Amino acid sequence: MAKFGKLAIAAIVVFAALQCVRPGIPAGPATAEILAPAPVKQILYKSCYSCHSSQPRLAWFDQIVPGYWLVRHDVLTARQHLDFSTLGSKPAAAQKAALYEAVNMIQLGAMPLPSFAKLHPEAGVTPEELATLKAYLDPWASAQDHVQPVTGAGSEHGHLSPAAGAPATTALSSVSPEWNGVPLDPDFENWKLISTTDRGDNNTLRFILGNEIAVRAAESGNISPWPDGTRFAKIAWQEERGPDGLIYPGKFYQVELMLKYASRYRSTAGWGWGRWRGLKLQPYGANSRFVEECTGCHRPVRGDDQVYTLPISSAHSDRAELLNNRAASLPASLPWQPLQWSAITMYVNPANHTTATLYANEAAAHAVHPRAGTGEAPAYPDGAVLALVTWVQRDDPHWFGARIPDRPECVEFVQVGKNAKHGGYRRFDGAELAEESPPVTTAEQRMKFITNLPPAPMP
Repeated sequence: MAKFGKLAIAAIVVFAALQCVRPGIPAGPATAEILAPAPVKQILYKSCYSCHSSQPRLAWFDQIVPGYWLVRHDVLTARQHLDFSTLGSKPAAAQKAALYEAVNMIQLGAMPLPSFAKLHPEAGVTPEELATLKAYLDPWASAQDHVQPVTGAGSEHGHLSPAAGAPATTALSSVSPEWNGVPLDPDFENWKLISTTDRGDNNTLRFILGNEIAVRAAESGNISPWPDGTRFAKIAWQEERGPDGLIYPGKFYQVELMLKYASRYRSTAGWGWGRWRGLKLQPYGANSRFVEECTGCHRPVRGDDQVYTLPISSAHSDRAELLNNRAASLPASLPWQPLQWSAITMYVNPANHTTATLYANEAAAHAVHPRAGTGEAPAYPDGAVLALVTWVQRDDPHWFGARIPDRPECVEFVQVGKNAKHGGYRRFDGAELAEESPPVTTAEQRMKFITNLPPAPMP
């Protein structure tokens, strides 16, 4: 008993001594708070400021070492990622982008940190408070206000002018690797489409492409986890509105790569991450720590192997919102199955909330030169077939502010050459995607529209 008593006394002495080892947590008044309405700021102050500001609020039990050390680490790490006390110094678009990410982290249950919320239940965000944040952001009202109209030569058919979308060609093989050593795969432009995204939060349209391994995994539903060798390319363009009211891919913005090699990239959740911006494809960030932004953003979907995208696939899955089965529900009776073809471009019709992607069979794809920089449609050879697939949109369940394809609404085919049937144009419409027989003038107009769609510009 005497020995036990001595040990207890020693433990108390050590515990008391540790309380003196208390590195400070810098604090002070906010210098440039986020610009937002009072109800929004009240929610942020209640639920976020404890960690994401220069005004930390520690409960009494947070002050006790060694727990204090963990709290201090969490606060300093949180401030590095997002500090609401200084966010107001950034442009309004950057402030909203940060708030969009915060809302998505809340919606996905990643913020407040579950461990923090258990001990600080008052920091939780109620459904009503989350609705207030979303209503303030209102992505689809603000997005359409900021989409730039297309003007000048080449826009008479509602398509992008060469000036709007024509990049200077970049030698992909000479692009510098990312700061973390991840190289740009020059073959990414030839990968097949996994899905598309309409991002109302930042006014971009996106292709998500996958290499052969990724495509096979999506087709079979073998994506939890994705197999080693999987490669994704997320290509983003700034949205531009045509005179027809449709929204098209405008200026090339960036390409992001995710490379799955579980052993090679063990320290970054099994994925290699890279991002290249602008027509010159400059590596993103100032140093290799940029990858912390990638892993932090994708951590809430670690249950989906860090991947936000729902692949358009008809494979069966027992899990909800793992695959986008509805978007893949094209009848086998169609004369061709375009989802297996190469994607050329896309557009969104904001009037009826639909999105369309233009696919090309092998003969048509060979005529496409998205890096030629002309902003013009290709001259398709005999045997070329184009397919314009139109879907109703739905909200992306993984990202507030984005929309993805949902139920197919229409499939249109244009066949080029003397052997083309039905005048070269066929349309499948309605809930069953049954074939229609449109008037000749309508068919001719649609053929002209589809064949005149220029490829989305590449760097």
